[in-house]
Amino acid sequence: MCAKSYRKNIADRDREELMNLLLSRADRRVSRRAQRKIMVWKFTVKSAYFCKRLFDILGSMLILLVLSPVFIITALLVKLDSPGPIIYRQTRVGRDGRHFNFYKFRSMYVDADRRKAAMMAENESADGVIFKMKRDPRITRVGRFIRKFSIDELPQIFNVLTGDMSLVGPRPPLPSEVDLYTLDDRKRLNVTPGITGLWQVSGRSDIPFKRQVQLDKEYIKSQSVWTDLVIMLKTIPAVFTGRGAY
Repeated sequence: MCAKSYRKNIADRDREELMNLLLSRADRRVSRRAQRKIMVWKFTVKSAYFCKRLFDILGSMLILLVLSPVFIITALLVKLDSPGPIIYRQTRVGRDGRHFNFYKFRSMYVDADRRKAAMMAENESADGVIFKMKRDPRITRVGRFIRKFSIDELPQIFNVLTGDMSLVGPRPPLPSEVDLYTLDDRKRLNVTPGITGLWQVSGRSDIPFKRQVQLDKEYIKSQSVWTDLVIMLKTIPAVFTGRGAY
């Protein structure tokens, strides 16, 4: 009986060791498959980022080359129209919540930010998160024209070249706007912000803030080089019609 029990214990131990060996091999196979999937995913993400960055650099350089006369003329008109700097700098929130200097041709009088506090009751934005007025008295004569045709946005090409922005992507929000974001809205900060995007070609300032955020999140889910090209092409008629720009 002892010998029989001993042989049974040996057999049980052998089966246990065999099972452990098989499970170990299975775990290694699963681990290798998981590692391969992670490597493929990382390669895909890095390739997509490289293609988008290359698209941004080449596109920005082309825009600078073609529109350099517009840059020079606009700078002169802004300087002659009202006292103050040619370029307006503002702190915006970029990818992963990083703050950066955001550039535009100045389209308002130099005391615009100070006057804004006294004008909040006249805000025409649908949900009151951002400040918009169709006849904002703080906007200069030249400023009204360059805002209508988005010429004031051109200096952001330099933000693209430095990597703070992309040609296409969610608009970089103000820190005060980010403070009002829900946890889901913060997905907007997972990607590099852009000069143009879905809501800019869909009505611009006529679109309520919450809908702007929703469109930006839709872009994040479907972004690709092809999507960027389509949005860039749609930006051209949106700029020339000036719909929703004020």
